[in-house]
Amino acid sequence: MKFDTPAGQNPIDQLKVVGKPTDRIDGRFKTTGTAPYAYERHDVVPGQAYGYVLGAGIAKGRVRRIDVAAAERAPGVLAVVTTLDMPKLGLGRMNTASLFGGDAIQHYHQAIAVVVAESFEQARAAAFLIRADYAPEPGTFDLAREAAAAKPVTAGSGEGSGSGGEDRTGDFEGAFARAPVQLDETYTTPDESHAMMEPHATIAAWEGDKLTLWTSNQMIAWGKESVAKILGLPKENVRLDSPYIGGGFGGKLFVRSDAVLAALAAKAAKRPVKVALTRPLIANNTTHRPATIQRVRIGATAEGTITAIAHESTSGNLPDGRPETAVDQTKLLYAGANRLTALRLAHLDLPEGNAMRAPGEAPGLMALEIAMDEMAEKLGLDPVAFRLRNDTQVDPGKPERPFSHRDLAGCLTLGAERFGWARRNPKPGQVRDGHWRVGIGMAAGFRNNLLTKSGARVRLGRDGRVTVETDMTDIGTGTYTIIGQTAAEMMGVPLDRVVVRLGDSAFPASAGSGGQWGANNSTAGVYAACVKLREAVAQRLGINSTDAVFADGAVRAGNRATPLAEAASAGELVGEDVIEYGDLSKKQQQSTFAGHFVEVAVDADTAEIRVRRMLAVCSAGRILNPKSARSQVIGGMTMGVGGALMEELTVDKRRGFFVNHDLAGYEVPVHADIPHQEVIFLDEVDPQSSPMKAKGVGELGICGVGAAVANAVYNATGVRVRDYPITLDKLLDHMPDAA
Repeated sequence: MKFDTPAGQNPIDQLKVVGKPTDRIDGRFKTTGTAPYAYERHDVVPGQAYGYVLGAGIAKGRVRRIDVAAAERAPGVLAVVTTLDMPKLGLGRMNTASLFGGDAIQHYHQAIAVVVAESFEQARAAAFLIRADYAPEPGTFDLAREAAAAKPVTAGSGEGSGSGGEDRTGDFEGAFARAPVQLDETYTTPDESHAMMEPHATIAAWEGDKLTLWTSNQMIAWGKESVAKILGLPKENVRLDSPYIGGGFGGKLFVRSDAVLAALAAKAAKRPVKVALTRPLIANNTTHRPATIQRVRIGATAEGTITAIAHESTSGNLPDGRPETAVDQTKLLYAGANRLTALRLAHLDLPEGNAMRAPGEAPGLMALEIAMDEMAEKLGLDPVAFRLRNDTQVDPGKPERPFSHRDLAGCLTLGAERFGWARRNPKPGQVRDGHWRVGIGMAAGFRNNLLTKSGARVRLGRDGRVTVETDMTDIGTGTYTIIGQTAAEMMGVPLDRVVVRLGDSAFPASAGSGGQWGANNSTAGVYAACVKLREAVAQRLGINSTDAVFADGAVRAGNRATPLAEAASAGELVGEDVIEYGDLSKKQQQSTFAGHFVEVAVDADTAEIRVRRMLAVCSAGRILNPKSARSQVIGGMTMGVGGALMEELTVDKRRGFFVNHDLAGYEVPVHADIPHQEVIFLDEVDPQSSPMKAKGVGELGICGVGAAVANAVYNATGVRVRDYPITLDKLLDHMPDAA
């Protein structure tokens, strides 16, 4: 199905099933421990052995020799495979660092060996008997030191965020110099880890020259293609199966070493092998969100109209890596005739930097939305009013290109009303609650809406059940449920008459889970397949498909009503199709928006920060399932608090690795850190987006939250921290008197 004209009235608009706050149909499996995650697929193939991955002990250099004799003699060991046993393997889709093979070491904890044994404990013990001899080389590990030499680079996140090395509209420097009110500040964000609950894990089994991987991967079609490329196999000889994923946040978008080493180990041991990466390897061997140094300049009239805006960001990565695209939202979020955005990339020999939830916008808004508050203060304007004054309905760099639907103003005004913004004291450090200083802050949220091809197959059985098959994944997002709701709406059956099967590369290729594109595109693919199935049903029943109404388990045409199951009485009917998009997104900018509001309390003596309440108001098209969408947004809000107050991978700048590489040292928010969260979705649709008229919300929830927290801390204390995370040591020396 080609989607190249705005959606008109269609069966989804009935909203009998779609749009309802439905419990997740996979929820009972996850809460009872019966959902089969990758490492727990004990039943899929017999005789599974255990692999343990050993990482390099240097950050840069070469491996001279690996002594595996003691490991091979250890109890239970079946095989040992080292990086010196083969040449460097090719790179998969969007991999920057080599996953295995050859003697070159690009980063600390790069995989150098995998040990296979009868038990996990035996494999781990044997791995510690391996002795590697290295030839270390000097490396660069300090972004601040390397920033001056960083080169301009044109790059995209692969998720809609990107920029040229330097993009200009109008005359920024001239307009900024002439502006009566100016802001010029620098902000930094640290390296961050995805810290998902489920580690990277894979079970691999060979049947002749055919390979099956039961793995944890967000993008099945990409993963299949990458595994085939890396291992030199025909694509048709590779199968990936990933029905449940315990979190990914972008860390499982691409194939990592667990999948490759499980396959190589299974080949060497001649039996199935399961591999899970340990926490230190998740931090140092896989990917992370790169640190940034961001400079924001804003020039405005005395009345608060922005005349010049610039956002420049520097980040680091391995050679051939990409920058953190932190400036993209600044191209689109606020008006202003004279504009400059720029990306620079420094060479660092740290582990690979790559996509993490809302790459680009998440760290970019952490800087831009503090700058907007600082500029509002200079102007003597309310922060909400300043943003509203500079709202726009067109792409500021291409005024001829409107937004398909933009209601940032609705998010901000409703949010301010519901949060009690009018009661906020604009003078920092004035509100006390016992020994706590209390402050309120806000920020705008922004994330693009991305359209990508997605396919599905829908079956109608003789029993009247509808079965959906697509390689789409559920990474904790509620995908099973919204796909089931879509099929139920289209075929006119209750949700409990729909079976959803996901995550198998034997199914039609979908959009996959990432970039908040999954919900809208995967359900649109199911919509397209259901249209095909409806046509097949109508043909079988001898009626015109355009006249057929599918409702209450029956098909009606005129005065005739036939049970849906009757259409399949002579045999199963199948509809399969792919949603493909025209140029609607090129003609009109498709984006999502939010207003984030936060109240914090800061201890007057210790500078301990506590978040008290949070609100997000979201403008994101039709909400397919308000219950699971709310879960996505509050999850993003929680990650935003982590980015604001605690998350930071600490770099050992001598040896080039992340020191706090486990969940004991890398702090993330827990239940005790997160108070009441409220989410409001504006009632809207966007016909330009898809037949579902929906957009994404999974990443919008994190975008802007960090700055809202930072602005609230400033309002509480009068101390402006521009270097994340905002820890008490950055506040203590500057806090006002506690008396």
